[in-house]
Amino acid sequence: MAIASATVFAPVDDATATAKLASQCDVITFENEFVDLPALAQIAEARFYPTLDSLKPLLDKLDQRQFLQRIAVPTPRFLAIDAKQEAEFKDTVLQFGLPAVLKARRHGYDGQGTFILQDSQSDLPQALPNQWLLEEFIPFECELAVMAARAIEGEVVIYPTVETQQEQQVCRRVYVTAFAPAITAQVEAIARRILAELNYVGVMGIEFFLSRDGKVLVNELAPRTHNSGHYSLDACVTSQFEQQLRAVCGLPLGSPQLTSAGAVMVNLLGYETSSSDYAEKRQRLSEIPQAHLYWYGKTSRPGRKLGHVTVLLSNGQDRTEAETIAGTIEQYGRGGKQTADE
Repeated sequence: MAIASATVFAPVDDATATAKLASQCDVITFENEFVDLPALAQIAEARFYPTLDSLKPLLDKLDQRQFLQRIAVPTPRFLAIDAKQEAEFKDTVLQFGLPAVLKARRHGYDGQGTFILQDSQSDLPQALPNQWLLEEFIPFECELAVMAARAIEGEVVIYPTVETQQEQQVCRRVYVTAFAPAITAQVEAIARRILAELNYVGVMGIEFFLSRDGKVLVNELAPRTHNSGHYSLDACVTSQFEQQLRAVCGLPLGSPQLTSAGAVMVNLLGYETSSSDYAEKRQRLSEIPQAHLYWYGKTSRPGRKLGHVTVLLSNGQDRTEAETIAGTIEQYGRGGKQTADE
């Protein structure tokens, strides 16, 4: 296998630098979706996976919702909304119905650009961009996610369905435990339809709501490896990161099967502004049986993802075991209240 001998260092949306990169490699893939598609489309010699056509319906949340609606995938009710005039904005929100979820159409992540509006007097977020997506608030039973991958020739593999739990709209923990076959069947059918309709190549994270009547609705699509799939590094035959490389390089896809009965992954969120590496806390976490600790080397800020811990489970049917382990991780790693401020 060839090893990179040169590095092109530039902002992710620098098309000139991307053109230079394209002249030095066979395939370019994406770490995130914050890209300038029109500029990238001018780089004739570049081969992108996922293709730019696959990404086009996904970068704006309105386009994403309309795409899902067009292919008959269930999603929350939604409405595009302009926030230029505050009075008109509030009237539109009230007519739509509350509670509701307000999302910036571009560049939102880890709770940024997402607000829950509870009543007609809800304060609007500061520094409003003009374009928003207003969505129906789903009183869900839980939130689900799945990682799915599609190869150049159309082969598809789907990882286990997981439950994700958010705190202040930042993913706190992921449970890889058993779900009813009827639920996983819905999730997998939706994932396959999305990948096929997009002619997608690579790994995609798909987030869902599970309604109280057992129906699955798509929340958001992430055209990349995703935090909810980090458990695959230690709990699956093929990690999501290896799978991404296999897909975009034209290699056979690897098995997504679990290598243990189940797993729990907990994100380690910053609770203060600090340059500490939290060596003592990390040592305690690493001593948990069957624990795999990843530390990202970031400076701590409240709510920032500083690392994660995955613990392999001895019984994937035992949710109590998973919750107990998650509690232990949070006790060892928590120094205070987490808030989302990435």
